[in-house]
Amino acid sequence: MPSLTVGVLALQGGVGEHTGLLRKAAAHLAAKFDFTEVRTTEQLARCDALIIPGGESTTMAIVARRLGLLEPLREFVKVDGKPVWGTCAGLVMLAEEASAAKQGGQELVGGLDVRVLRNRYGTQIQSFVADIQLPFLGEAEKPFRGVFIRAPVVEEIITHSTMGQKTAEPVEVMGVFRKAEAVKGDGGSVEDIVAVRQRNVFGTSFHPELTDDIRIHVWWLKQVLDTARHKGLPVVSAV
Repeated sequence: MPSLTVGVLALQGGVGEHTGLLRKAAAHLAAKFDFTEVRTTEQLARCDALIIPGGESTTMAIVARRLGLLEPLREFVKVDGKPVWGTCAGLVMLAEEASAAKQGGQELVGGLDVRVLRNRYGTQIQSFVADIQLPFLGEAEKPFRGVFIRAPVVEEIITHSTMGQKTAEPVEVMGVFRKAEAVKGDGGSVEDIVAVRQRNVFGTSFHPELTDDIRIHVWWLKQVLDTARHKGLPVVSAV
């Protein structure tokens, strides 16, 4: 009986870091997973779930297009409804719209009804680490140390309606970054949406894979298991 296969899109970014934390997280769950790097459509087709890591979203989209992955990725997310998690640039890729894109724009995979603002906090040298309260991890849990590197944020949740009726599951705000003094130094306050979920798609502005904290990876793998069971897929118990 095959294990559930979780892929990490290996075009750029912290591929090894994500894979390492996934393996540690899986050790805390009573199910067996196979983890694989994804660079081809054949590798993607074998996956039951996928992580799109950080990097540079425009470059990732160009490489994905050249490798013939862009349309299969859209089908994976929007048609097959398989669990997908995007971190930083991965969040940008999974958004339906992006602000502050490079000249000429960029292609997106989509799946999250949000518009993201790229590079919300400035350049690479303005990267920072901050505590974030993530209620989905449990109210009693300690804050998560979020690593923000040229991070995007969700600047708008896009709503679609027909005759007053909502046409899609709403976007859930899963985490907000608050700071008394604005990062950009304008004297105001910051309250940015940095984690969202909609249906099978989850996105974070920050980089959990660059920490030793496995909590989000454990939580996400539980979502993968729940989806597999809902779809009637076999789940192999860990030995």
